Amino acid sequence: MNDLDAGQSGGAAAAGVIYLVATPLGNLEDITLRALRILGEVSLVACEDTRRTGRLLKHFQISKPLVSCHDHNEARRATELAERAAAGESIALVSDAGTPLIADPGFRVVRAAIERGVRVVPVPGPSAAVAALSVSGLPSHDFAFKGFLPSKSAKRRAAIRSLERSDSSTVFYEAPHRILAAVADTRELLGDSRRIAIARELTKLHEEVLRGPVASVLEALSARPSQKGEFVLVIGPADDRAASGSRSTTAAPPAAPAA
Repeated sequence: MNDLDAGQSGGAAAAGVIYLVATPLGNLEDITLRALRILGEVSLVACEDTRRTGRLLKHFQISKPLVSCHDHNEARRATELAERAAAGESIALVSDAGTPLIADPGFRVVRAAIERGVRVVPVPGPSAAVAALSVSGLPSHDFAFKGFLPSKSAKRRAAIRSLERSDSSTVFYEAPHRILAAVADTRELLGDSRRIAIARELTKLHEEVLRGPVASVLEALSARPSQKGEFVLVIGPADDRAASGSRSTTAAPPAAPAA
């Protein structure tokens, strides 16, 4: 980054701007210095859950007005936030964890802001999809992020079946009560030897990564009495000759208290 770039990104929060601020997945040490500064300088913070974001701000001794912006009110809230920014307010948009808009609310806000000529500025940071891919042991030079797998079985199976000949890694989010079914479908549709990785509770106390052929990962998961936490499923390409043949489990060091 040259001096001009540093100056443009490092100044005080500007008026009439919406900042997309990434927040920690779990470990609060992952918040960036720039994110803290912006959150401390904006007029308003728009967030999915005001209680959760309130705890995050309190931890860092930041006091700001909060408004909710979630799946159920985003269409209405988008216009309000864009018009407030157009009138000169500086607004930070955050999700409960990670980068806003990435399988989280915020797209309508960004679209409304752009339509009104409001600047939209990214304040990058944690993303569960990228974090999971980076430790998956699967090819990362070419990948696709597909958000949450469909909740209905037929649509989920169709999404997985479409990867039969994929030449890139594919990242999905999945709920704990559906992860076993998703991995079982992957085994049935893509074969026992298709390599996958499952990252659970990234950056948190019980962080874990399972890697290997889908048959062995499914066996490991099925042996557990229940599935807990937030899951990221990475399905490797159809031809992954660079991968090793063993499954491994890694645990994270103790994390800072979650927000």
